[in-house]
Amino acid sequence: MTEFLNQITVEQLERASLMLARAGLRPTRQRQLLAALLVGDGQDRHVTAESLHAACTATGDKVSLATVYNALHSFSEAGLVQEVTVEGSRSYFDTRTDQHPHFFWEDTGELQDAPSDTLEIARLPDPPEGASIASVDVVIRLRRDTVA
Repeated sequence: MTEFLNQITVEQLERASLMLARAGLRPTRQRQLLAALLVGDGQDRHVTAESLHAACTATGDKVSLATVYNALHSFSEAGLVQEVTVEGSRSYFDTRTDQHPHFFWEDTGELQDAPSDTLEIARLPDPPEGASIASVDVVIRLRRDTVA
């Protein structure tokens, strides 16, 4: 996983504030801090609420884990991050919001972007009556080969 920033600069806070304003989200101190950690340097990230909470704590700011969860869900609803569910109770939040596949490393729990240029989905099942397909999430689970 890409390392978070240790110190947040004024430029990173400005980028975060602009992101929140464009999404119509109120720029609370906590949201600004969390957004700056996520997108302040312009890098794509895959985070869990716990990893973002730890990064926030490392800056010396106090934000509860519940606040981090709430902010990430607000960011997701506003289209600022994409929620990727890997396991039933484990979600990652991706700052890259276009449709793309992911690799999930089972041994480390790391989620990373996978190349989409060779991915082919030939056919999908018909959705049930009265429903339409909103999106297709592709998570490719990886296991490291053991050397014999």
